[in-house]
Amino acid sequence: MNASTNKKTEGDGDNALMRGLRVAGRSFATVWSVPKARFGIVLLALIILTAVFAPLLAPYDPKANDFEGSLAPSAQHLLGTTANGQDVFSQLMYGGRVSVFVALVGGMLATIVAVVVGLSWGYIKSFGGEFVGFIVNLFLVIPSLPLMIVVATYLQNGGMSVIILVIVLTGWAWGSRVLRSQTQALRSRDFVTAATFSGDSSARVIFHEIFPNMLSLIINNFFGAATAAALAEAGLEFLGLGDSTTVSWGTMIYWAQNNNVLLTGQWALLLAPGLMIALLAVSMTFINFGVDRLSNPRLREGSK
Repeated sequence: MNASTNKKTEGDGDNALMRGLRVAGRSFATVWSVPKARFGIVLLALIILTAVFAPLLAPYDPKANDFEGSLAPSAQHLLGTTANGQDVFSQLMYGGRVSVFVALVGGMLATIVAVVVGLSWGYIKSFGGEFVGFIVNLFLVIPSLPLMIVVATYLQNGGMSVIILVIVLTGWAWGSRVLRSQTQALRSRDFVTAATFSGDSSARVIFHEIFPNMLSLIINNFFGAATAAALAEAGLEFLGLGDSTTVSWGTMIYWAQNNNVLLTGQWALLLAPGLMIALLAVSMTFINFGVDRLSNPRLREGSK
């Protein structure tokens, strides 16, 4: 009896895994079918691969100052050197490791907070929901950039962990508001009502019944949060509120501005990291065009 039960459980688990893989495959195919999303996926993959393999692609140590300062672009130094004699191209390759990491991790953590708060807030009816609504509205009313500057200034010199903390602290509220509205719309559906009357706990109803039906919206929120995180990291580093000893695209812009590179004609020191930040944001924005097709059946029908 126990053996047959175990086999049945394993079979159910395998079937669930296969169903999940099939759904993921169909979802990716739907996103990939959108030309803009396809371009965004390829671009994001290239940026991530460049960051991962930076030690192989970069010709020099990004922090080595063995060269003459303020050199113009040449065959030896494709983008020139900084005022301290560091190779700009090598810094550009290594800088993606920090900037992409902060964007993805900051976007992921902000999305997790938004999902937990938004789904719980939208499903559970209690006095606590009013308090959560007050907190969310408070974060939405306060301008995010001044709030980031104040928090980052107070926690200055804390490294990348502080930058990520500031991004999460200021980036979760909008997503939770959107997810709460969708949760309220799903709360009265038959499958949610049936799960509630069958005795399932609130947590199980939220994460087993409602969560799967909001996956495309959550993915959309992740890419939006990751894009905002990439821009926020660059902005905080540019203002000198991050860790200026690390090599990231934001710190490259910070040091380029401090050394007045435009006055010396070294436009590459400012343009190159700015362009990479823009391409990172563009890639994730374009992927969202494909994610929109997942959440909107009319877009899928219109593409046929």
